[in-house]
Amino acid sequence: MTRSLTIDGRVVNDDSPSYVIAEIGHNHQGDLDQAMHLFDEARRAGAHAAKIQKRDNRSLYTKAAFDKPYENENSYGATYGEHREALEFGKREYEELIQYSKRIGITFFSTAFDLPSADFLAELDMPAYKIASADVTNIPLLRHVASFGKPTIISTGGATLEDVRRGHDAFAEINPQVALLQCTAGYPAAWDELDLKVIQTFREEFPETVIGLSSHDNGIAMAVAAHALGSRVVEKHFTLDRTLKGTDHKFSLEPQGLRKLCRDLDRLHVALGDGVKRVHPSEVDPIRKMAKSIVAARDLPAGHVLTREDLGMKSPGVGLPPAELDNVIGQTLKQAVSEDEALTRDIVEPVAVGA
Repeated sequence: MTRSLTIDGRVVNDDSPSYVIAEIGHNHQGDLDQAMHLFDEARRAGAHAAKIQKRDNRSLYTKAAFDKPYENENSYGATYGEHREALEFGKREYEELIQYSKRIGITFFSTAFDLPSADFLAELDMPAYKIASADVTNIPLLRHVASFGKPTIISTGGATLEDVRRGHDAFAEINPQVALLQCTAGYPAAWDELDLKVIQTFREEFPETVIGLSSHDNGIAMAVAAHALGSRVVEKHFTLDRTLKGTDHKFSLEPQGLRKLCRDLDRLHVALGDGVKRVHPSEVDPIRKMAKSIVAARDLPAGHVLTREDLGMKSPGVGLPPAELDNVIGQTLKQAVSEDEALTRDIVEPVAVGA
């Protein structure tokens, strides 16, 4: 079976490099220019996509939750609802971001947190969708987004395998273009709660589905390890400055960190190879220099029958290798050799190894 997902023309599968998503969320602080700056820095770093989040706050939250006082150092409003509204982009901002992303060459999509937001994004013809961890059990939302027929990435933080299976199947029976991300919904996530081996579990449980990692840890190494385990989508929160106002900046990567992540993922993908053990051209000279040859331990005349005492093993590896030693013993020299002279097939004709 072949697992594959195509996002905005880019194929993601087991043979591809990791697809890197710079999760901006609301780290743009409600500022369109800052969002564009983040898009540009994500592209420069090597990310394939920049993602934000869309909420229809009035319908998403209860009145009590919307009106709850929200006075702290990260607040953008007196109530939680006002705070969320201050960070929300509308149609004009989305249209400008769509045009900007196309101009600079980075894919742009968003997380739909509710049905009205999903419809909002559908009207803008997003190339892909993201479903947040808390909605892996939101079957109505999953089915609604699946009906759009676009590739969709589902995070799985805080979910059991049964939750994931149910959400995946509800989506996939309508639209098979889905990926699952192992995720721990801690902000930041503790190292001992990342559960990277779940990537392997997901690959076994969902053999036709691309698997990835949404990583809320404070570094880049775990995403690289995830690729080695079979992850092919990596989502990392992204900011211009981790000291900025807001709850997500502290566990987000800055541009330098994202550049290093993309660099290391690309290097690892190439470094893993295809599993075939081979000798590379770059190895030939160093190995010849360091390898051993069977050499004469002393001056020996032509016609001499070789014994173990007649032979040594010294670098460089320009003659018969030590693997031939047992086969050389008992052979007759065709010509005289000097001390330290490497034996070759022109001098003796050893029986093939294993004969």
